[in-house]
Amino acid sequence: MENPVDKITQSPLLPRYLEEIQVFWHKEEGRRKQFYKEMDDRKVEFINGEIYFQSPVKLQHNEAGKFLLRLIDIFVESSQLGFVGYEKMLISLTRNDYEPDICFWNKDKSIDFKRKQMQFPAPDLVVEILSESTEQIDRGVKFEDYAQHNIAEYWIVDAENQTIEQYVLESGNYALKHKAQNQEIIFCQVLKGFDIPAIAVFDKAENVIVLKKLLSKQE
Repeated sequence: MENPVDKITQSPLLPRYLEEIQVFWHKEEGRRKQFYKEMDDRKVEFINGEIYFQSPVKLQHNEAGKFLLRLIDIFVESSQLGFVGYEKMLISLTRNDYEPDICFWNKDKSIDFKRKQMQFPAPDLVVEILSESTEQIDRGVKFEDYAQHNIAEYWIVDAENQTIEQYVLESGNYALKHKAQNQEIIFCQVLKGFDIPAIAVFDKAENVIVLKKLLSKQE
């Protein structure tokens, strides 16, 4: 595949392209600064110069997020591994700002977080729960951007079909480690020892069983 950058650099119009890109970037940075000033309690993201407001989610989406969050949070807090954030944590990357459903930073990254801090660096693990309005972004620009910023592991949770796709970073790109459903186990790479059956994210009774197991290991 031809590298688009090579095509631009080989063109006599390169100076013009650079000027146009600089003007474009300056305008986008202005919109981003305005975005920071106008943020409110709504879930919103800044992606490639555009502002995206998130629609209300279905119950199955909310339950999957809640079930997975409490499993990860208990595991992380019991061993003081770092910090787990959810929903309204603004992740500010080079160009874009995201609010993932769940994210985890290890202790080295999170130790200096301030209580009034509102913007955060790239996490070590990100979880996005699919919805009809966000799937294209979750599988598109976020997939590429998270890898570009060395987020070691990315889970895509499909509450509709009750599957979890686990992607791990390999040579700068995400590779599918496992697509799990039912009782199939996902072995988290970032959180060693956090091994859960996929069904625990979608079924309340199974979630409680796994939660009890995690708690018993800490006693």
